Amino acid sequence: MGNILLEALNVRVVGSGERFLVLAHGFGTDQSAWQRILPFFTPHYRVILYDLVCAGSVNPDYFDFHRYTCLDAYVDDLLNILDALSVDRCAYVGHSFSAMIGILASIRRPDLFTKLILIGASPRFLNDRDYHGGFEQGEIEKVFSAMEANYEAWVNGFAPLSVGADVPAAVREFSRTLFNMRPDISLFVCRTVFNSDLRGVLGLVRVPCCIVQTAKDVSVPASVAAYLKNHLGGRNTVEMLNIEGHLPHLSAPVLLAQALRRALR
Repeated sequence: MGNILLEALNVRVVGSGERFLVLAHGFGTDQSAWQRILPFFTPHYRVILYDLVCAGSVNPDYFDFHRYTCLDAYVDDLLNILDALSVDRCAYVGHSFSAMIGILASIRRPDLFTKLILIGASPRFLNDRDYHGGFEQGEIEKVFSAMEANYEAWVNGFAPLSVGADVPAAVREFSRTLFNMRPDISLFVCRTVFNSDLRGVLGLVRVPCCIVQTAKDVSVPASVAAYLKNHLGGRNTVEMLNIEGHLPHLSAPVLLAQALRRALR
């Protein structure tokens, strides 16, 4: 099963260091999102890259609508990849959706991870009585309806909003990978992500975490970074980037790489 999974999810190990570093992309992208980050780390780490099963770069036949109804199945994939590669310790960088996958994986296998770096992470996107996630239920339903009605139009609106900063190349790149996703899979995953609530398990995390948050992110309010810092169970720090957008690895890769290097020290 290990080799099939490695091939199906386009797993690559690049770099010449002794330590392992996992770079895990978020919703709407694939491992190519890290291409401008990679050169900063390949001289010092063996960098593990893979595509989430929902990514447009993966054969959609691998996406099981019955299995991937919650984040646990994605956690299984990550842990199975690391086991297939015989990794016993690694640092983990997860963007957005994959930040939550890393959190759950570290609860299951705390000895496997030396550090979690969580970029644009949110344990819950919906507002609650004492919690500001950034979205009301009605707003989320409008997103789902827009995706269903006209996926192309939704991507054309969503990509520049998510990138935030005035970086046309980043908008084009994010649009490309969103369009690569099959629309029904994209909608299904979006529902899974937006309906997730991991607040109750944050205290079970014992691995040190660095929460990387941009100053203005349409998907994740800055207050969520403080919430994570206060509720994750390990030793946690917050690195605020004075830029806009949910995808700093696309819009400000040098700045993000510098922040990642500080976090990995």
